[in-house]
Amino acid sequence: MSQRLSSVDLQRVLDDREALMTLLTRWVERGWLRAIDRAFTEFLSRECPDASALLLLAAALASHQLGRGHLCLALGQTLAAPDLALSLPPEGDDREDPPPLPSMVLDGLSGEHWSAALHHPELVQSGDGESPLVAVGNGADTRLYLRRYWQHEQSIRHYIGIRLQAEPLPAASLRPIIDSLFPAGADLDWQRLACALAARSAFAVITGGPGTGKTTTVVKLLALLQSQALDTSGRALRIRLAAPTGKAAARLNASIAAQLERLDLNSLDQDPQTLREAIPSQVVTLHRLLGSRPDTRRLRHNANNPLPLDVLVVDEASMVDVELMAAMLEALPSEARLVLLGDKDQLASVEAGSVLGDLCQRAEGGHYREATRRWLAEASGQDLPDCCIDDTGNALDQAVTMLRVSHRFDANSGIGQLASAINSGDPDATRKVLGHGYGDLSSQRLDADDQRLERLAVEGLASAFPTSGARGYSHYLGVMNDQRPAHHAEDEQWDSWARAVLDAHGSFQVLCALRRGRWGIEGLNQRITRALASSGWLPQWLADIDGDRWFAGRPVLVTRNDYGLGLMNGDIGITLARPHPENPHQTTLRVAFAAGDGSDRIRWVLPARLRDVETVFAMTVHKSQGSEFDHTALILPEASSPILTRELIYTGITRARRWLSLVETGPARVLDQAVMQRVMRISGLQTPQ
Repeated sequence: MSQRLSSVDLQRVLDDREALMTLLTRWVERGWLRAIDRAFTEFLSRECPDASALLLLAAALASHQLGRGHLCLALGQTLAAPDLALSLPPEGDDREDPPPLPSMVLDGLSGEHWSAALHHPELVQSGDGESPLVAVGNGADTRLYLRRYWQHEQSIRHYIGIRLQAEPLPAASLRPIIDSLFPAGADLDWQRLACALAARSAFAVITGGPGTGKTTTVVKLLALLQSQALDTSGRALRIRLAAPTGKAAARLNASIAAQLERLDLNSLDQDPQTLREAIPSQVVTLHRLLGSRPDTRRLRHNANNPLPLDVLVVDEASMVDVELMAAMLEALPSEARLVLLGDKDQLASVEAGSVLGDLCQRAEGGHYREATRRWLAEASGQDLPDCCIDDTGNALDQAVTMLRVSHRFDANSGIGQLASAINSGDPDATRKVLGHGYGDLSSQRLDADDQRLERLAVEGLASAFPTSGARGYSHYLGVMNDQRPAHHAEDEQWDSWARAVLDAHGSFQVLCALRRGRWGIEGLNQRITRALASSGWLPQWLADIDGDRWFAGRPVLVTRNDYGLGLMNGDIGITLARPHPENPHQTTLRVAFAAGDGSDRIRWVLPARLRDVETVFAMTVHKSQGSEFDHTALILPEASSPILTRELIYTGITRARRWLSLVETGPARVLDQAVMQRVMRISGLQTPQ
């Protein structure tokens, strides 16, 4: 049994290293801190016996915050609301006899006192050096980083800053091409403006919600850049397209191909076919682009071995964490252009950082300088409204465009109206949309025993969408059963079957906020598995077991990059029974994954080789980023949680292409509070430098 802290010991935690380590041990045992957080603190204590308890506590909490996605520990914010800032106790911990809360430990401590305790040159420095920690700022405004993440942040600032200093292209040279690519119109065309602004400099961000035309805009941007390059040098640019996950890459690949097919290039000076062929449609994962290697963090491409390209476009940039963003920027040639696409209102990356959100923090207001307005008017023929002009706008503001008109969700779309209401942070507006009766939106309130959840998972709760084709998991299982090839079919037929099953599986997905509990993925996956078994879609024996088992039809989610197998975190595969390669008279289970390289190949993997996967009848909203489903069912937990935020709800509902089922399992205040609660990732990228 762990040693417990008395009230006297608690008063000594900030002054006594032994008392502090005892507290950290209790927090680790309870699951409040990671073991690595305590181990890091113990290492610092061992290496520097004169380090104060206050400094060691700051180090432990900086490591803890990194595990929660923050780049640093903000001393002032932590002291203002310790339990909320540190999210301790974590969600789902309602057990008795909790350890002392952070608010109890830090009670009465001032930011100036804590900041002064960080003055220890061997462990903490304020910039370049060898210390394991870096402190930025003074007093209560101090931010404490683990050095590697401070370096990532500085690297991002440096490489973006270099590109923002590049001279803008001549506006007059772009105007004829832009006029050819975009239809003339009197209304303000944000896609046209975004294309021009992205062509203006070597770094650009295009943000916008679902259906606002990010892909359409970037395809026209690439046509513009290639047309100009062929005009001026006669050489086509080397363009690469990338996304953070295999799923996102496959979706962008299909979207780019569709846009290219519709793109009218006949009015440009170049041969349309030559120009079309110069615009790539193949999309790869960022890890594959950078040359990830098995069992190492090192990448093949870096500052000493830069990527062989002239333009890089990265979609779903909100999913790119600070480490990967820094590695990507470092590997770009100094003269290469970078274009980031993404939705600033989505959840940030699973790993540390919220790079796109930080870069787009001022996107809604525009903050364009008068000189930018004049350049855009000459290049695009359109005049920015006065509300977007700010002569104190910084260099980054001039490179960011927010697309504002959704072509997927119109005024008759409940999904689109709900997304807007949630982004406004207004619970009353959200409730009004839910009660309006939109044909693409179903709102349900279920308790733990309500069988409508089973019907939703199996059939899609067709009664909520009586005139639609909304379906549940029975659809992909039906495709799996009905379209299975003959036993002696060729490999290509088995691949075609797997593609059909994977496509059908993408038509419906249950999403939730939490991992634990009956309304988290652990409880929901078990419940849905049993429902599908009881209704005859899966083997009957699955209705009577607990835990994960391998069976035909099991959908699995990769939870950690496996470079040896070429599978990335977030990839989804379906377990299928096919003939054994060495004994065609027997069947064996294989998990079918889309190749993730922009092709339509299928990768078949033995279940025994998959170390980090989980059943994915229910998926967390975090893991759904980069995916879209025809019908999405978003299950909200029965109690409020720090995880349940506006960004999470928005991300969940905008995974739905055609139909959304929103399921509330607790009181109305759970959703209302979530709409008002925002994700606040702490980093220095939010502050000008």
